Amino acid sequence: MSRVLLIEDDPAVRRGVSLGLRHRGHETLLVSTGEDGLAELVASAPDIVLLDLMLPGMSGLETCRRIRAFSQVPIVILSARDDDVDVVVGLEAGADDYVIKPASSEVIEARMRAVLRRTAPPASSDQARTTHGDLFVDRVALRVLKHGEQVALAPTELKLLLFLSVAPEQTFSRQQLLEQVWEHTFHGDYRLVDACVMRLRAKIEDDPRNPRYVQTVRGFGYRFGPL
Repeated sequence: MSRVLLIEDDPAVRRGVSLGLRHRGHETLLVSTGEDGLAELVASAPDIVLLDLMLPGMSGLETCRRIRAFSQVPIVILSARDDDVDVVVGLEAGADDYVIKPASSEVIEARMRAVLRRTAPPASSDQARTTHGDLFVDRVALRVLKHGEQVALAPTELKLLLFLSVAPEQTFSRQQLLEQVWEHTFHGDYRLVDACVMRLRAKIEDDPRNPRYVQTVRGFGYRFGPL
């Protein structure tokens, strides 16, 4: 079971989500502001953060950005705001998933578990460590080096890169990536994929507007390479 940091200012939501997760065996750490969330993250080292966007004082988006400045802990945004702009901005700030409130504790836990399962896919011995141009991908240590320097990737960014790079030049649809990386088996929200690709390109590409590694196949999806 996981240690979950819930940053939520609404007492009723905070209590309901916490009770649902505790009933399923998770430990919950509850705070109502972004500032307290940052302090609790440092003090308690949770496995995952559930973050509301509409917080007093420091906003949820700013809290997300500050967490990403020093930690790669998985972040799931919980928000009543479902406008496309809000979702994309939240994902671009570094969140791994975005859940629209109100949502049942079963849905929240399912999405949370999916994020926590985002580890490297099984790889054969000849795929465990591979070099692609100036990128070195290590599926054993779960790390990526560019020009010999480690690249700090969030969990979903790492799994997306690992999944794409294991089959260079193979094109995957956004729906396939949702199912394999995000573990969403329904007809899902492609904004998750596009926002994660943008963040990943910003970290591994020399020119994100002219990507060498994660390439768009217009009207379909993405592929790794050709190099």
